[in-house]
This record gives sequence, structure tokens and C-alpha cells, in this order.
Amino acid sequence: MTLNDVRTLGQRIDEEIAKAVVDSSDVVRFLLVALFSSGHVLLEGPPGTAKTLLAQSFARTLGLDFGRIQFTPDLMPGDIIGSNLFNFQTSSFELTRGPVFCELLLADEINRTPPKTQAALLEAMQERAITLDGRTERLSDRFLVVATQNPIEQQGVYPLPEAQLDRFLFKVVLPYPGLEAERRIVAQYGARSGTPRPEHSGVEQVTDAAAIAGAVQAVQSVRLVDEVLDYVVALVRATREHVDAASGASPRAAAALAGAARAAAALDGRDYVLPDDVKALAPALLRHRVLLSPSAEIDGRRVEDLIAELIDSVSAPR
Repeated sequence: MTLNDVRTLGQRIDEEIAKAVVDSSDVVRFLLVALFSSGHVLLEGPPGTAKTLLAQSFARTLGLDFGRIQFTPDLMPGDIIGSNLFNFQTSSFELTRGPVFCELLLADEINRTPPKTQAALLEAMQERAITLDGRTERLSDRFLVVATQNPIEQQGVYPLPEAQLDRFLFKVVLPYPGLEAERRIVAQYGARSGTPRPEHSGVEQVTDAAAIAGAVQAVQSVRLVDEVLDYVVALVRATREHVDAASGASPRAAAALAGAARAAAALDGRDYVLPDDVKALAPALLRHRVLLSPSAEIDGRRVEDLIAELIDSVSAPR
């Protein structure tokens, strides 16, 4: 697959999802970058902002093995990864696989379950494997988690542990739609009954696992010159040095930003990364990895403001 093919594939997926989700192009781009750079995506927004519908539509266009977990306060780790159950007929333990054994997992309302259960996904997201009773079971190389969560201000939610957050490539914040977008949503769904589903809007599969693997391989050909690499490192290191940051992003974040920028360039049909690719991805990649100092929080500072300042202040190559 060529880089032009990657761009065309991304456009087809975007157009298909737009049948079900209004004004989704910006978020779909983050999902595609994550898909082609082996990352995971956390979607945060208030109820009713089409987070679940977006994830379902994305999965439908890809044609991958799809799994879904509805996170609740009483969910247990075994409900996610499975368990070894004793078979009295064979007098042996047999693995009962949980819903995590899929290619694309929708972790719906992930922050409505306690941290112990959230942590059941850590190994799966990082290693694409799970360990049960000392035995390691491999997941698909294309395993992708698209998680949704409600804002922490909502009732009945638990904050995600820092280690869990760091496994997400992006945290994409979905605000309420604008006036015109909301009017289009009501016009499209106001006359229907029941929960919206991608197939009701005509969303169809447009690719398969082989094409996705080809796109991932094509992304590897995108060049990251030393000047842009140095810019990525400088930007991430600056998050640890800012006076308003209690802790900044890790070297893992720098490597992830570089990989994501290559995927973004491929989606534009380019075989080289621009500093603008890095700038466009940095807010969504860093916002969940930077913690404000107590004094900055008292002053009403936001992580997004800090990241915007760093993007403006760190010198980018020309």
C-alpha cells in the first residue's frame, strides 16, 4: 500500500462515519492516527455527545473483530480478561476468554468502575497480551481500545490511574456541539425511536485487516528528520520543566508523539513529518500526561493552557 492509498483509505473511513456522526472528522483523524500507530484512544465528554456511536461506527467501517465492555461499579477483572474454570468432565482447568479477546474493544464509560478493575486492561493495552494464572495469552497485533468516559465532575465516576492514562495515545475531549451541528443532529435523529446505531445510518465496512496491516507498514516509510525529532523531544521535556507542572510527560510520550506524527503525515499522503503535524497532535497526546501543581490549580490554570504556551514557546524547525 502506498501513502496515497493510506490517505484515500482515511478519507473513505471518515466519509462513512460522517453518515452517523455529525462533525466527526477531527475525532476520526485521531482514531485513524491511533489505528495506524498502534495506539489507544480515550474519548471524554458529557453524556449524549455520541461517544459510543462514534466508536461503534469506527469499528463497523474497519470490519475488525469487535468487543464491548460496559463498565459498571460492580465489574470485576475476570469479567474483562476471563478466567480459568475447572471442567469436571476433563478434570482440568480451561480458559474462558473474556471480551478483551478481540481486535477492537469499546470500553464504554471506563471510569464508572473502580481502579482495580480498570487496571485489568493495563497489560492488554501495553503488551497486547494478558496473563492468567501464570500463563500468557496473546491478543491481536491490531488490538485497539477505544474508551469513553464522562467528565470527572459527573457523579458516580472514578479517576483513571496515571498508569492507565499513560497507555492511551490520545485523550480527545468532545464538547457539546455548536448550534448548527446540534440542529443537524436533531434533524437526523429526532424522528427516530430507539438508540442510534451505525447500520441505521447506512454505515458500511470499507476496509479489512489486510488493508489496515498494509497501511501500518506504509506508515513505517514516513521520514522523521533529526530537526523534527529534536523538536518532539524538546516539547515533551518542556512539560517537565514548566513552573506550573507538578509532573510532565515521560519519554514514552515523546516516542508516541513521534510515531503518531508519522501516521498523521501518512494520512495526508506525505512521506515526511512536518512540525505542524507535531503541533496538531500534541494537545490530545499530552493533556492526560501532565499534572498541574497545586498552586496552578488554585489559580484556575488548565492543562490545555499550559500545553498551548509550550507549543508557542518551544522553537520549531522551519
